[in-house]
Amino acid sequence: MARKTRLDDARFAELASLSGHRFRDRMLAEHALTHASARGSSRHDYQRLEFLGDRVLGLVVAEMLYRLFPAAPEGELSVRLNALVNAEALARISEETGLAGLIRAAADVRALSPQKRVNVRADVTEALIAALYLDGGMEAARAFILRWWEPRAQAAGAARRDPKTELQEWAHHAAGATPAYETRGRSGPDHDPVFTVAVHVEGRDDIEATGRSKREAEQNAAAAMLVREGVWQEGDGT
Repeated sequence: MARKTRLDDARFAELASLSGHRFRDRMLAEHALTHASARGSSRHDYQRLEFLGDRVLGLVVAEMLYRLFPAAPEGELSVRLNALVNAEALARISEETGLAGLIRAAADVRALSPQKRVNVRADVTEALIAALYLDGGMEAARAFILRWWEPRAQAAGAARRDPKTELQEWAHHAAGATPAYETRGRSGPDHDPVFTVAVHVEGRDDIEATGRSKREAEQNAAAAMLVREGVWQEGDGT
């Protein structure tokens, strides 16, 4: 007998449509969509699933890139991978698929700043991938990932170079200086930290960005400065 969940039939059908998989275990699907603020008396939310989904996503995307770009060296494959699995890319996919509208969270979480909402949406995307893997095996997870990530991998600009490298070259030409990065904050639990990093280029205002690691925050700050200075267009490299 199926366990009772708060995922009603309409939302369950919507999840099946966007994921390409009809869950046998509805409770697993509900956990993937539930932020800790909305779990109530249940002990379950998406955090453990997010941990697993991150690894499944990385493997499938790495395999996909290895197949799609047989002549690409390791460095280029790494740049492509980072652009496809960072928090901003995952949050955009959450919005494009309609997954963002299915997230269960308390009102105070829904009222968070845009950047904080990016992290929640990214986390739920990874949690859904884990739930697909556990309920339907690797093929269910792979089908979902390829459906939504492969077009992005093949899109123009997907191979844009590492933003820190790009910013360094631009800064040398524009300011005769090397960008400097400063960690200005760290928040969140130890298992899921968020770092705030600022990048400084002589003669330009600093710009801050966040990431799940210092490296990701530095990359995001470099990309934000490249966009602000007109070197890149919004969305380049992701």
